[in-house]
Amino acid sequence: MTQKELLERLAKDAGLSRTQAKSAFDSLVAAVTKTLKKTGTLRLAGLGTFNVQKRGARKGRNPRTGEPVKIKASKTMKFTASTTLKAALNPTKKK
Repeated sequence: MTQKELLERLAKDAGLSRTQAKSAFDSLVAAVTKTLKKTGTLRLAGLGTFNVQKRGARKGRNPRTGEPVKIKASKTMKFTASTTLKAALNPTKKK
């Protein structure tokens, strides 16, 4: 699903215009970004948990030339699905 498709679905399901849906989506993204920068963790019930993790500096290789390259330390985001989401994606079969 693309962002455009998501915004169309959001607009339809919530009874919003596409402009309002885009504004709501942009607000959500800004709030998630701000929260992760400030606290490093965001929990959304029924969806999962977003965590900021630090990646240390390391050495890599340029795939084209094979030369060693220094890769700076950085932060990345990890998502862990909630049990509700996992259950929805993996329904159990009843006998």
